[in-house]
Amino acid sequence: MAGGAREVLTLQLGHFAGFVGAHWWNQQDAALHERTDSQEQPGELCPDVLYRTGRTLHGQETYTPRLILMDLKGSLSSLKQESGLYRDKQLDAAIAWQGKLTTHKEELHPKNPYLQDLLSVEGVLSSDGIWRVKSISNGKGPKPLTTAATPEPLIPTEGSIRVWSDFLRVHLHPRSICMIQKYNHDGEAGRLEAFGQGESILKEPRYLEELEDRLHFYVEECDYLQGFQILCDLHDGFSGVGAKATELLHDEYSGRGIMTWGLLPGPYTLGEPQKNIYRLLNTAFGLVHLSAHSSLVCPLSLGGSLGLRPEPPVNFPHLRYDATLPFHCSAILATALDTITVPYRLYSSPVSMVHLADMLNFSGKKVVTAGASIPFPLGPSQSLPDTLMQLGVATPWTPLSACGDPSGTHCFAQSVVLRGLDKACHTSRLTPGTPLPSLLHACSTGEEVLAQYLQQQQPRARSSSHLLLTPCKVVPPYPCLFSSSLSPQGLVLDNATGAGESIPVLGALCSSSSLNRALGDLAEELTKLNLRRWASFMDAGVEQDDLGELLQDLRSLAQCYQHGDSLMD
Repeated sequence: MAGGAREVLTLQLGHFAGFVGAHWWNQQDAALHERTDSQEQPGELCPDVLYRTGRTLHGQETYTPRLILMDLKGSLSSLKQESGLYRDKQLDAAIAWQGKLTTHKEELHPKNPYLQDLLSVEGVLSSDGIWRVKSISNGKGPKPLTTAATPEPLIPTEGSIRVWSDFLRVHLHPRSICMIQKYNHDGEAGRLEAFGQGESILKEPRYLEELEDRLHFYVEECDYLQGFQILCDLHDGFSGVGAKATELLHDEYSGRGIMTWGLLPGPYTLGEPQKNIYRLLNTAFGLVHLSAHSSLVCPLSLGGSLGLRPEPPVNFPHLRYDATLPFHCSAILATALDTITVPYRLYSSPVSMVHLADMLNFSGKKVVTAGASIPFPLGPSQSLPDTLMQLGVATPWTPLSACGDPSGTHCFAQSVVLRGLDKACHTSRLTPGTPLPSLLHACSTGEEVLAQYLQQQQPRARSSSHLLLTPCKVVPPYPCLFSSSLSPQGLVLDNATGAGESIPVLGALCSSSSLNRALGDLAEELTKLNLRRWASFMDAGVEQDDLGELLQDLRSLAQCYQHGDSLMD
């Protein structure tokens, strides 16, 4: 392992988790290709934390995510479960059956036409084991070359993208994908809808043994496993799958970090009462059970609330996104995730997953909130002190945990990452002798500027901050979300043509008093439910006593975040 990487194994559980994960792996892969193509020295982030090296049967080196992925039948589209990367085609051709043969022809699932333009230029696996991708079109560069035999496809809207596997641009190891065949991804019947259904999946020997086999495969090849990160759908039955998975990891790998990201798709409507009630119950059961066995749990959503009352989606001043499209929402959440996980992915002086969790989860505060500024609003003639001073007392990031407006709330602890700003912008550009507009302008390094700003904003909070030069990659198939007010470098301009291939991002994890209200309101809404109307949820494996225990646990968790419960108190 280069640089003595402390490895992390990722578990991806659910279909929306698949969307977020696909964007995230694509972003990391784009950054990796950029360094490889330019022959740069190792950057600030260590890819070996999340990726693993391997070798095919023909001796070709591979570099794939250290990933276990669970989803439902019908979610793979044109992607093969066993992956084509390690397949021995010569061996397949050599094996011949000598008896009678009946041939059944089955049409391959067609690729989404929106993505054919991207996927037609995937390139080839080169001799050095790197999958090289030619430049592709997203309105930001020249059109890709097409052959005369392949007419240019018609491009429908991004709303036609239904499965994450169509836009995943990285190869997966054959041990990565675990399909749950007893439930369907599409259709009205056979859906994984309830927490109890999800829990029961990992009680079945077949699926439990499959998961354990994959865990042992990846864990045993690690030099030093620092822990697990779990991307888990909270709104459906995968919250139960995640609960049993974290319980298994907690029992079998004691002492390792377990960071759980509970994912919720965009806004919902009141026209689907059963779906909304199930979402509320799954989210509540998921948060309580996941927090019991995880080092840290963070809900991630562009919605405004965890409860039943619809709230408008969060606003990003320089993004134009459709909150009803998983393709858009997942891209934004992946960008935030790629930033807030930076501390335990650094080459130099990384903060271990366990230490990061310990800083944030003291006094039982296992649930945290996330926020991000995408992109960070630095003007072309501004310095970091200028931008932060202009923000004033306003929260510098958009909330991403559906816990309401964080304004006026108390922060107990926070981990903040700012990435993608040129070093010349880190400190004040004022000429010597000019009166300093703020204390931030007196700082001699960008790290000091960020630390001083956070101390001014939340003087009683325990804070950790990181400042990186590495921006976040937003190349296709990342959607076109950026307003025309951005330059190709992601800087905020009055007149510009939209962001280029990378942007600066500010991301934060916070232990906040806003969770007192959010978790308390969740418990209050549950007490008003007439569960006799939703007997089907209880029939899936949850008992009446479980709900009473859930309410007690939710209220106890909410009390951990009462204002005044700080380090100094």
